[in-house]
Amino acid sequence: MKKLTIPMIILFSFIFVIGAATDSALAGKEKPILLKVPSTYSAALPGLGTTTSWVAERLHIASNGSLKMKVYEPGKLIAPFEILDAVSSGKVNAGYSISGYWEGKMPGSSIFSTVPFGPEAGEFLAWMYHGNGRKLYQEMYDQGGYNVHVIPCGIIAPETGGWFKKEINSLEDIKGLKIRYYGLGGKVLQKLGASVSLIPGGEIFPALEKNAIEATEFSMPAIDTRLGFYKVAKYNYFPGWHQQATFFELLINKDTWNSMSESQQMLLEIICKAATCDAYAFTESLQAKVMVDNVENHGVENKYYSKELLDAFENAWEEVAEELSAESPFFKKSWEDLQAFRATYDLWENYAFLPRGLDK
Repeated sequence: MKKLTIPMIILFSFIFVIGAATDSALAGKEKPILLKVPSTYSAALPGLGTTTSWVAERLHIASNGSLKMKVYEPGKLIAPFEILDAVSSGKVNAGYSISGYWEGKMPGSSIFSTVPFGPEAGEFLAWMYHGNGRKLYQEMYDQGGYNVHVIPCGIIAPETGGWFKKEINSLEDIKGLKIRYYGLGGKVLQKLGASVSLIPGGEIFPALEKNAIEATEFSMPAIDTRLGFYKVAKYNYFPGWHQQATFFELLINKDTWNSMSESQQMLLEIICKAATCDAYAFTESLQAKVMVDNVENHGVENKYYSKELLDAFENAWEEVAEELSAESPFFKKSWEDLQAFRATYDLWENYAFLPRGLDK
């Protein structure tokens, strides 16, 4: 090997310094961005509010400060049901919510958050990331005239089927029932005669307590318990037929998104995908213990819907899907795409997974 002389050492040192300075200058050109994120969910709720905190902490570190996120509790900056309009108009540059909250603006929008009777989490993730899910998700907002870029950011597995003040033994118990129920599942119960409303999580307990509603669903046991539903509704029904898996969304104002560098965009996408994995694993680790505690310490009865009721829910859902397809060409397009994906997935599902009761 040729021995380095002093002039050569000086030359190589000069090249190294110039290269480092160039890298530093390029990094300095990356415009720092602060995302102000009003959330639909309290930071105390596992897998819902905790997901945004998880993203914010890691985004700041991984970007070396070029991307920061400040999360606002529900209603502190923007009311939950106003987040989409606020992000689209640029009133805020980002927001965290769920697509089903925009049903009044885009019928059938819940399909990108949750679908009655499946898909479950693994299948939903497959369609979203490796089917046409993400493409259609963004297309929905574009067609709706919303100036937003959507990133799936968090998923949880089945929710409970609802909290009730009385037992639900037949369809007669559904008729006239005042209940808070989310998205497409709410449309099913409405078809079956229930009086359905959709109110934000923080308003549910007062409504239950004052008998403005007689029953509700919101999320998983560990989340619902934080909201105190067990204090006034002692029958917790399963399965969560209406939400076998639930995706959440980070909405970014498109002008803000387009102002980001490619590395900033990629980093946000990667961290949201990691947050999706973490939310799934974290929330799955909590539920059984809470279910036991609800029974032993809060007098809750964990109930399972009868086959007759589940069949009635599924039949009503098929009717709702047909009606939505007739009302919304975009829902029809998305629904047919999801159905086609699921028809292919069925072979794997039917051979690979144990039936309920045998998966021990």
